[in-house]
Amino acid sequence: MKSRTILIAGATGLVGRELLAGLLADPSVTAVHSLGRRTPALQHPKLTGHVVDFAALPALPHADEVYLALGTTIKDAGSQAAFRAVDFDANLAVAKAALAAGATRVGLVSAMGADANSRIFYSRVKGELEEALAQLPFQGLVIARPSMLLGNRQALGQRVRSGEVWASRLQKVLGWMIPANYQPIEAAAVAQALLRAVPSAQGRTFLLSGSMQA
Repeated sequence: MKSRTILIAGATGLVGRELLAGLLADPSVTAVHSLGRRTPALQHPKLTGHVVDFAALPALPHADEVYLALGTTIKDAGSQAAFRAVDFDANLAVAKAALAAGATRVGLVSAMGADANSRIFYSRVKGELEEALAQLPFQGLVIARPSMLLGNRQALGQRVRSGEVWASRLQKVLGWMIPANYQPIEAAAVAQALLRAVPSAQGRTFLLSGSMQA
C-alpha cells in the first residue's frame, strides 16, 4: 500500500484515541494531522496536532483519508442545538474541508439506530450526517454503527456514563442472550474495524456492531 497521510477529528475521544493509536502504528501511514479543540496528549513523530474552530476551519493539509470521531451527548452539550453543532455541523465541516484537501475516503463513527427519519433526535442527527456525507464525492465512505461503547472514559477526563456501566455488567451476566448487534462493544474494536475497511473502501459501507465485535 502506498504511503498515506491522514486527517482525524476527535482523536481525544473514546474511539478517536484508538483510531489515532492504530494510525500511528501503521507503517503505511507517514503523517497524521489531528483536528480538535485541544491537542492530543500523545506525542509522536508522525503526529501534528491542530487546535481548530470547527465553525471556521482553515484550509487543511493534504490528506488521503479522513476519520470523523467527533461526538457528544445532549447532556454534556447542554442543548439539542449544541449537540447538533458537534455531531452534525463539525463532522460535516471537517469532511468538506478534507475533501478540498484531497481526501478520497472517509470513516465515520456513527451509532446503532442512526436514521435520518427517526423520531428520536439523537438517532435522527446521526442519520442526517450519514446522508450528508453520502452526498459528497468521496471514493469510499465507511460508516461504523456501534451499539453502546465500552472503554475507560475516566482516563480521558470524561464523565462516566451510567448506561455504559450497566451495559457492561449486563453483558457479563446475560451476554449470551443478547443479539450481537445489541451487545456493548469495546471502542478499540470499532476503531480496528474502521482502520481495516477505510483504506480500500469503494462506495458506501456500513459496519454494524455485531460484525465489529471480533
